[in-house]
Amino acid sequence: MTHADIPSPMTVFPEYESYDALGLAALVKDGEVTPDELLDAALARAEAFEPALHTLVHRFEDLARKDIAAGLPDGPFKGVPFILKNTGFEAKDTILSTGSKLFADVVSPADTTLVARYRAAGLVLFAKSNTPEFALSFTTEPEAFGPSRNPWDTARSPGGSSGGSCAAVAAGYLPMANTSDGAGSTRVPAAHCGLFGFKPSRMMNPLGPVAVEGIAGMSTPHAASRSVRDNAALLDVSGGPDIGDPYACPAPSGGFLAASARDPGPLKIGFTPVSPVGTLVDADCTRVAMEAAHLCEELGHTVEVCDAGYDAEALKAAWRVIAGTNVRAGALGRAAALGISNLAGWIEPVNLEWIVEAGRLPATDYLKAINTLHQTARALGRFFQRYDILLSPTTAEPAPLLGQLAGKGKSLDTFYDAFWTHAPFTCAFNASGCPAMSVPLGQSESGLPIGAHFGAGLGKDALLFSLAGQIERARPWFARRPPLVSHGALS
Repeated sequence: MTHADIPSPMTVFPEYESYDALGLAALVKDGEVTPDELLDAALARAEAFEPALHTLVHRFEDLARKDIAAGLPDGPFKGVPFILKNTGFEAKDTILSTGSKLFADVVSPADTTLVARYRAAGLVLFAKSNTPEFALSFTTEPEAFGPSRNPWDTARSPGGSSGGSCAAVAAGYLPMANTSDGAGSTRVPAAHCGLFGFKPSRMMNPLGPVAVEGIAGMSTPHAASRSVRDNAALLDVSGGPDIGDPYACPAPSGGFLAASARDPGPLKIGFTPVSPVGTLVDADCTRVAMEAAHLCEELGHTVEVCDAGYDAEALKAAWRVIAGTNVRAGALGRAAALGISNLAGWIEPVNLEWIVEAGRLPATDYLKAINTLHQTARALGRFFQRYDILLSPTTAEPAPLLGQLAGKGKSLDTFYDAFWTHAPFTCAFNASGCPAMSVPLGQSESGLPIGAHFGAGLGKDALLFSLAGQIERARPWFARRPPLVSHGALS
């Protein structure tokens, strides 16, 4: 298909991109637009830009149309198009391939609890977004499906592992999308795509009814969005324990949407612009974080340069053990079901090396790694006795060129070091279970989006939403749009 063959997305509901998800739902409620028309608008934009961006890997428009025809629940997002990340999120009768050839034809028999809650909120699910194999990368370049591209610069990655979801939102397909975050996988691509990305407290959103937790409780599902209020309102409808959960997040007081609409009181903010693993931080990323610190001071908060006080090198080593062991268990289970004895050719070489390495580790190494997570949680717990917020850059670099962070042709050591060098600030919040967010507060000298990272104590999600809402009102970003024509991608 040539650019001339692509229908202009602006011919289908031209005002679509001027609304956030709650705004679109209000139009549906008032009878000004139908859910089918909103889906048409989303699909028109996908048809226009997918040849260049490749954000979606499994589409199921027919199921979405059936849901609309059957009558959507009267929830706060009634009629709003929505996509799920292609890892960890079961939606009945849809493929869940986790970015891998090994899982290429897996079809989910039922919805997970979280997906059922999305449907109850009135969301219209129509596709799965591209993700790196097993969500093990900060770039979305799976060999099974090909790379997603960043709409701000199509020579660059949108980040990972929720890169497909974030690129789709940034390109205007829809106002928010489902993501998950095991080391920064919501916040990193949100930063690279100019979006608001929120990782809730551990188990604020459930992973059931079959799964209990992902990568020892570090994987946390939620969303990236263009507005703070959409993100908050989604957590209002999705959050809360599932039946039989072995543990739960501290119960929130009041709604997250309500919290996002009110300013927080004066906060004591700790600021750490230096990489916790001693690697370099790009000057633009440092500048944006410092600008965020100055903005917080302007808003009446106190900011102090500090050290977060956890052992990032130990955490880096622990994450490698835990992620490798968990992925090994899933891959071997799938291989057994298919009667595969040799995974070579079924899994990307760098991930296969990771899985093989995990198989050589004694069980005591896994226990030691889990204890490192607990030690990280204790350290951040002590930090949040002294400070309300921890501020840092979201990433140490702007959006990378495609191939820079991909595993193809690299050893596991080389790949893993690049992974941590790119985003050394985010994983502590997965290890501790504390909530954190990336806020799109700046750009590089070349115009690439850059995020500032804010974290709070366990269960303090509402506090973060209050701060995010205050920042959004002071420095609004909703109207920023990426150039979709770059490097001749759509010409």
